[in-house]
Amino acid sequence: MHEDDNQILIPPTFIALYSDARERLQLSRGELQARYELCEDLACTLVEQAEQLYHGGARSEEGVLLGMHAALAGAETGVSPQEARWITLRLAELLGWRSPQLPEPDVSRP
Repeated sequence: MHEDDNQILIPPTFIALYSDARERLQLSRGELQARYELCEDLACTLVEQAEQLYHGGARSEEGVLLGMHAALAGAETGVSPQEARWITLRLAELLGWRSPQLPEPDVSRP
């Protein structure tokens, strides 16, 4: 099976995380796909937890998403700051919630 045979469509918003100013990928297509699958799976997995937090007494949808982002942006999560931001925005999209105003990612951390 060739990489071209894969049917997963990676959204431009995710591709942009790993593209330079000339829109050239900074990692292989296979690595990009693996990172995307990890982040998409994580966002989907967090839907239920976010709903439970919100219905369990969280003050706002934004508060839940900001808390999730803070947790994802921690150094020990295995995702980059840019990926943490993308996951949080994707989570908001999956939940049908308004995207929160997130801090800019610290790009000095891998």
